[in-house]
Amino acid sequence: MVLTVSPTRSRLRAFVALTKPRIIELLLVSTVPTMVLAERGLPSIWLMVATVIGGTMSAGGANAINMYVDRDIDAKMERTKGRPLVTGEIQPREGLIFAIGLEIIAFFFLWAFVNLLSAVLAVAACLFYVFVYTIWLKRTSTQNIVIGGVAGAAPVLIGWSAVTNTVAMPAILLFLVVFFWTPPHFWALAIRYEADYAAAEVPMMPVVAGHRSTARQILIYSLIVWVISLALWPVANMGWIYLGSAIVVGAMFSGGAVELIRERNPEVLEKKAIRYFGFSITHLTILFAAVAIDMLVGWGS
Repeated sequence: MVLTVSPTRSRLRAFVALTKPRIIELLLVSTVPTMVLAERGLPSIWLMVATVIGGTMSAGGANAINMYVDRDIDAKMERTKGRPLVTGEIQPREGLIFAIGLEIIAFFFLWAFVNLLSAVLAVAACLFYVFVYTIWLKRTSTQNIVIGGVAGAAPVLIGWSAVTNTVAMPAILLFLVVFFWTPPHFWALAIRYEADYAAAEVPMMPVVAGHRSTARQILIYSLIVWVISLALWPVANMGWIYLGSAIVVGAMFSGGAVELIRERNPEVLEKKAIRYFGFSITHLTILFAAVAIDMLVGWGS
């Protein structure tokens, strides 16, 4: 018996794919723990749900606009040639309407159920991601993902402002953690898919500067992430759970970068780079989970 997918369900899946749900999951890893830190305990369930829903819609709208703008690049890359706007499953005009509509709904949803500051921060992140990263930097500069990391770090500020209606130093430090974490995370992926980016003429660091230079940059940024994550301990009065976690995963994150620098075999390097990319997600998840656990068990003062 062959199972078939209805055209309606297939179209729905295609629209969901436009939002890049796996990337959204990663962004939301930082949102809820930041809310717990801002509350120094558990915020109201409704506030967390509303913030996550609004943040998901906003990030999804930004990602869908990114797919609309980058559909010519995506068609040239093996990793992205199956995306809905490339295959024709969704037409560009309807994809753009969907994306902008989702962003508008996200703004008013956050304004109504969270607060205006969080709504403004979410839209600002979208505009930065689309106009600064996607349209301007991605096709012109090796620093594209560095500066573009502002948008990926914005959920931290949104989570903090959802609870406090302000932005304070602990939120800024967590923002910087994600901001400086983004380049090594993405550059590791770019090492693995260097040929794709070269074919699409996207000046990612490995394409322009080579593997060794990229690996050195990965190490520098990983060390910066480690230092900032440790600085959060005294600034936010974190406890020992967080400190221990930050020390261990920071050391592993930086140690992995050293391995990339030492590797000379291109094929082995690609395998190590994709493992490093995978661990970078684990690193961020553990770090933010430690923030939440520290607050919930009451070990932070």
